[in-house]
Amino acid sequence: MVEYGFAHQYPILHRYVYESDTLSISQIRMSRMCFTKLYCMLKTLGGLKPCRNMEINDQVAIFLHILAHNVKNRVIICRFCRSGETISRHVIRVYNAKPEPVPNNSTDQRWKWFKNCLGALDGTYIKCLPKYRTRKNNIAENVLGFCSQNMQFIYVLMGWEGSVADGRVLRDALLRPHGFKVPRLAPYRGQRYHLNEWHHGYQPTTPKEFFNMKHSSTRNVLERCFGLLKGRWKILEDNLRYPTKTKKS
Repeated sequence: MVEYGFAHQYPILHRYVYESDTLSISQIRMSRMCFTKLYCMLKTLGGLKPCRNMEINDQVAIFLHILAHNVKNRVIICRFCRSGETISRHVIRVYNAKPEPVPNNSTDQRWKWFKNCLGALDGTYIKCLPKYRTRKNNIAENVLGFCSQNMQFIYVLMGWEGSVADGRVLRDALLRPHGFKVPRLAPYRGQRYHLNEWHHGYQPTTPKEFFNMKHSSTRNVLERCFGLLKGRWKILEDNLRYPTKTKKS
């Protein structure tokens, strides 16, 4: 039987978040200082407010724990000693309280070759409930992502079946009203491009090869973004059980 009440709830939150940075990172994927800054931003910029039975830090901690470990509602009921209705309601509240991030100027030397470059784009597969299959017969959606030089996601397009080509997803993003509208900066065709082609001391011999090498190294940042995102938030590694509209937001 799950017992509710402050006497049971406070020690759990303290152990998961405030006891040590090591435990905090393992449970909610961020240090105690980062967690404090996040819930202060959600309070001041996102409009998140405390309720009679749950403070802001409780709401944010439960939300992050779900994203980090991909646990279901009934698991959170036992871990945080809250009712299922309370958990669902406050997860939605935190989800809707999203402050606009403030970008910083990038100092990464890899980007200096591309004047006024906004970032890099690429695609990945996100597992989903049975609906779409990839060309490798996995159940997943084809997701287009665009990130800045500082590895911050700027644009994400979800909803396409996993078997569709990346170029088709990109065309859809470019043709949508109020969609993805940036100048195209494509590599040269018929020239070496992928980073593994520049191993063993091989250096570009033409301006086009040099451009392609720099282009590939900057584009690689998005692959790292997707890898870090899936590694940190386990909810993306399993079949997402949320509607497409919610996942897009």
